[in-house]
Amino acid sequence: MKLFVNEKEKEFEKDAVTLKDLLLQSGVEQPETVVVQLNGEFVNQGKYNEICLKEDDKVDFIYFVGGGANERHNHQNT
Repeated sequence: MKLFVNEKEKEFEKDAVTLKDLLLQSGVEQPETVVVQLNGEFVNQGKYNEICLKEDDKVDFIYFVGGGANERHNHQNT
């Protein structure tokens, strides 16, 4: 089965691949920190194990990374 993951074509041997399978096979270590879009639509994390992907589906992983501003920039205007 052919899928497009983050705009790259990937082949999978088995036809029944869930979003959770795809996350694991893609090496995502913390799936709870990833938001998934399937064919342009956001998917609820509780549905990752239920949704079976189909030939030519487009899946995007969106990672949210926290961080802070540089301390120097915070005091620049004081």
